[in-house]
Amino acid sequence: MFEIMIDLQGDTKLPLYEKIYEHIRDEIVVGRIPVGERLPSTRLLARNLAVSRSTVETAYDQLLAEGYIRTEPCRGVFVCDITGLYQLRPQQLHRQQLYRQQELTVQQVNSESREREKQKSGPCGRQEEPRWIDFSPYLVDTRHFPWHIWKKISRNLLSDDREELLLSGCGQGEYTVRQAIASYLYQARGVLCSASDVILGAGNEYLELLLAQILGPDRTILMEDPGYPQAYRTFTNMGYRVHAVPASGAGSLAEGPPDCDLIYIMPSHQFPVGTVMPLKQRLALLAWAATGEGRYLIEDDHDSEYRYRGKPVPSLQGMDRHGKVIYLGTFSKSIAPSLRVSYMVLPPDLMECYRRKCGFYSVTVPRMQQEILGEFITGGHFERHLNKMRGIYRGRHDFLLGELKKRDWAVRVSGEHAGLHLLVQAHTGQTEQRLCAAAAARGVKLSGLSEYRLGLYEETTERGAKAGAAAQTGRRTEDSGKRFAQNDGFPVLVLGYGGLNEEEIARGLLILDEMIKEGR
Repeated sequence: MFEIMIDLQGDTKLPLYEKIYEHIRDEIVVGRIPVGERLPSTRLLARNLAVSRSTVETAYDQLLAEGYIRTEPCRGVFVCDITGLYQLRPQQLHRQQLYRQQELTVQQVNSESREREKQKSGPCGRQEEPRWIDFSPYLVDTRHFPWHIWKKISRNLLSDDREELLLSGCGQGEYTVRQAIASYLYQARGVLCSASDVILGAGNEYLELLLAQILGPDRTILMEDPGYPQAYRTFTNMGYRVHAVPASGAGSLAEGPPDCDLIYIMPSHQFPVGTVMPLKQRLALLAWAATGEGRYLIEDDHDSEYRYRGKPVPSLQGMDRHGKVIYLGTFSKSIAPSLRVSYMVLPPDLMECYRRKCGFYSVTVPRMQQEILGEFITGGHFERHLNKMRGIYRGRHDFLLGELKKRDWAVRVSGEHAGLHLLVQAHTGQTEQRLCAAAAARGVKLSGLSEYRLGLYEETTERGAKAGAAAQTGRRTEDSGKRFAQNDGFPVLVLGYGGLNEEEIARGLLILDEMIKEGR
């Protein structure tokens, strides 16, 4: 068992549980408390530190929620492998900001728990009507949003009476906020950028519209199919010629149409197929972009924060040495969709073009929203929230995967170990459309893989044949995209679990069981 000595006499502004949490977390991060080490019991540590047991329990609860420790019944508390956890290194931030944490007490935690239970019931304790069981891959968990932290930051900003908050500010976004985002991107995704390379915008669609103005008209872009429909619609609305290749045919991307000068990709987690692009293919795309004038890769880092097995996949932008990768990201999945804060990292030549063509545009994210987000990141709250949500989503991912393995109709499952959804091929005589319609009639919202098809395959062309041949040599991990492209006529369902708890997932699957049984 590891002995822990903690100096609790330092900064008196920090609550005791916070000091205990910070100390143990930092010791785990730097490796002084190794993986698998058993920690003292709450009773023993409380006695050694001369504090109440509830204080130690609160610190342990925070460490447990963020994935630093695990409990084993009748054995004790042990240190987890934190390889996959996002760590915001304090030396790159102001130390004072890191210690600006919300002072939660045990009573506050219990109060929040009671409030959540209260919200589940209607007036006078009457239970509300059951809500939809929505398997949408776009939904996130809103029940664990850190309202207390967000409200405290908001109150602090408003209490300062800072007149500059009423002004529009920098068109790229506030410098301190962009600096915090740049630091996060470097540490969590390996993106090489500074604050001056980042542009903030209200959603990826806005940034794609802005990008189209920067790049100029008469462009041809290559996309994977099935893919991200919103991006496809945005680029077609801007008059771009869009060509598509099968998502399983990664090898054909760099062999696109002769006039192709842009390639839109999600290399770390392709949506909706969920595969990871192999290193060989990434290098081939970078080589393609580097050997042609005006060529760029648009990297949409979809769901990059959530990976449940293995080390995080580094960004393509971090591998780029020729300024050919345009990086897009958002806080919609990691914080909340309504936040409407996305970011774009531009290469130097395109940033110069942006300043020349679009530098007069006002930022589309309200300044107050930016400031709250900046403090949320630099204060260490984003790190905590992300690690906590990764643990919650991992639990739901494992539960859904385990439940699907018990069902004989789930003949193929893919997209596991990352993101917020799974693909499952259902052994049934029903079509995707009929299955989804029948589910909706029973209160379950489903989507099929066909809803994410761009419908732009080249038919009976030489390029189409070449794409098929290249797909054999440029396969993605587990080649799951190809397996679902040839799905034997069975429907492929996209099951998102971000907005559902385990009980709702189980209930939704039982309804699916009934429908599939009826359809056989």
